[in-house]
This record gives sequence, C-alpha cells and structure tokens, in this order.
Amino acid sequence: MAERNLNFGAVIDRRGKKSLKYDFANRRGYPEDVLPLWVADMDFKTSSYIEDALAEVVSHNIYGYTNIQRGDGFFEAVAGWMKRHHNWEVKPEWHVVTPGVCFAIGCAIKAYTDVGESVIIQQPVYYPFSNLIRENNRNLVINELKYDGKGHYSIDFDDFERKIIENEVKLFILCNPHNPVGRVWTKQELERLGDICHKNNVIVFSDEIHFDFIWSGEHQIFQEIKPEFKEFTITATAPTKTFNLAGLQQSNIFIPNRNLKHDFIKEYDATGMDEPNIFGIAAAEAAYTHGDEWYEASHKYIKDNIDFADRYIKENIPGVKLVPTEGTYLIWLDFTDTKIEPEVIDSLIINKAKLWLDSGKIFGKTGEGFQRINVACPRCVLENALSRIQKCLSDVV
Repeated sequence: MAERNLNFGAVIDRRGKKSLKYDFANRRGYPEDVLPLWVADMDFKTSSYIEDALAEVVSHNIYGYTNIQRGDGFFEAVAGWMKRHHNWEVKPEWHVVTPGVCFAIGCAIKAYTDVGESVIIQQPVYYPFSNLIRENNRNLVINELKYDGKGHYSIDFDDFERKIIENEVKLFILCNPHNPVGRVWTKQELERLGDICHKNNVIVFSDEIHFDFIWSGEHQIFQEIKPEFKEFTITATAPTKTFNLAGLQQSNIFIPNRNLKHDFIKEYDATGMDEPNIFGIAAAEAAYTHGDEWYEASHKYIKDNIDFADRYIKENIPGVKLVPTEGTYLIWLDFTDTKIEPEVIDSLIINKAKLWLDSGKIFGKTGEGFQRINVACPRCVLENALSRIQKCLSDVV
C-alpha cells in the first residue's frame, strides 16, 4: 500500500466542518471573511495510513471504552517513532497517555504545586501556559527572553535563577522547541536551565510537541541531557502537530521518576478521564507505524514555505522581518521597524488585510509588535496572506 495524501498544494474547503480555525471568526471577534492562519493545525490531509486506520474503526461500528496495554502494539509504535526520529529510548513504565499536552500541563500544575505557589515560564511563549497557571490560582512568574532586535532570542539565565529563588518557584514549563519565537534550544542552553532547576529543586514540564519540526540545529530531549534531569522532568509529546490530529486529542507523556508519575496520575484520575479516545489511539498508532513517508514529504513542503515566506518578506515588505525559524511550522514576524504602533498593526492585519493571525501580544508583553503565522498551508494561501500584508502596509508606511 502506498501513501496517497501527498498533495500539500491542494486547497481544501474546511468551512462548515465545525473547524475552530475557520468557523469561529465571529465568535472570536473577527470579521466573517478573514483568512485564518492562526491556530497550529495544518490545512493538509493527513496520511492515508491514518485515514485507513480510522476507516477500519468506523467499519467495526462499535465505539466502546478503549485502553492500551503493553504488547498490544500501541506503545511499540510510539517507541519506534521516538527511536527512529530522535534516537530516544523510551520505557513503557514512563508512559502516560493523555487527551492533550495542555491537559497534561494542567495536571502537572495541580500535582506539583499548591494554590498560590509559583510557576515560571519564558515569554513570549505559547499563551495557554499563562492561562493555565492563572486559572489554577498559581503565581505566574515570567523570565522574559532577550531579543536583540535583529532576529535572535536568547535566555536571560541570571534573571531566570533570581526569579526562581525570589519567588520560591516549584515548576518550570519549558517550550522546547520554542513557540512562537522558533528557537531550537542548544544542549548548552538546556543544560544550564536544567542545572539551575536541579540546584533549586524545580520540577520541569518540557513541552516538546513541536520536536518533529526542526530546520536548524538539533532537537535535544531535555530529560536526556544529563542522567539527573530524568528525576525532575515530565516530557510531553504528541502526534497531533506532526500529523495534523489535534481534534483526536491524544498525547504521550513520559515521566521517569516514579513519585512524579504517581502524583501526576493522581491528578489525572481526579479529572474523571479514565480511558483514551478510540480514534486518537488508532490514528496515533498508524501515524507512528506507517507515517514516515507522509511526514518527510510534509516536512519538506513546510520548509519550502518557510523559505518562500522569508524571501517574499525581504523582497516585498519593508520594515518587517521574519525571525529565523529554527523549529515549528509557525513563523514569527517582527513589525517593530515599521514604527507603527502594535495596536494599529493588529487592526490593519484584521480589518484591512482581512487576516486572522495570532497577535504577538497574546504571548506576553514582549510579543507586542509581532505576529505569528501558521505556514502549514498550501503555498498559494501563504502567498495570498503575505500579499495582503504587503498591500495593507504599503498604504500606510
């Protein structure tokens, strides 16, 4: 059987399918006719092997309670992917299946901190991190990334450690690779973060959901950098970004420390989510077993989109620069050289360009003046979006 779904340039009408990306503009306060390139799901059909696996579940036509166990093929598929693509040997006793990474972050916050205790993040960063911390009544501590104005982000390690000590931080949510700034953290950077956390008894939740999209450098599994890092790290992965399966709600969490895993499972059980989704399990197993060809082809298409966007912006949109995208399929555009106020940029993008992007301000104060764009879409759609930005700015700059 050959992979069938490799036409990534095909424009697929997703409207009217209860799509969060396409069908909820008005509810989110946007004009109905905006072109959406915001939330991180792809506009590509997923692997035909996944399609066939789901069709098999449907044809059985019984959708009872589902679970997994050692030897049934599911963990073996997950472990095989990790070994082939990341040279990472995962163990079944580390493994926890959850409905998603954000769900797992919520469990971790409740498992490892008490109300009023501190959790640290590195803004600008994926905005559900701060939402989950606040909504669980924890103290949000921000270690702002340093931006040199030329396209490079780095970590302020002194500020990171100082704020951990001053706020008695219990938990650090690491974004690795980083969304939205696109950094693929080096081994040296992660080792220094880990050493600080080890020294100060900080548990690390390492969100590595984008680790299958690396364009520059090499992804480092945080918990594998030093043996001792396994003892205080929860590593979150999922097929959902890699294979466009977000709606099937399946993620794979790895917790080597037995006590941390026990505490995590206790909070998980308290949610009442006892069994995984039958479709999510089938899709993930098919993806990790047979999805290599689709993944490699989509990977190339997305990288070509990133390169196209970089060229287009340099040649046609003065005052805007694309921060180098080392990882993820989300590009981070810096509008600060246009000298247009961030709120005006937001208005132009929405009301003049008719685009639904992610305004940088939602990722933290240091994201103001930036826009995040999902480039996992047909090239013609991306070109259309960039031309809209070009036109709306040319009318005001």
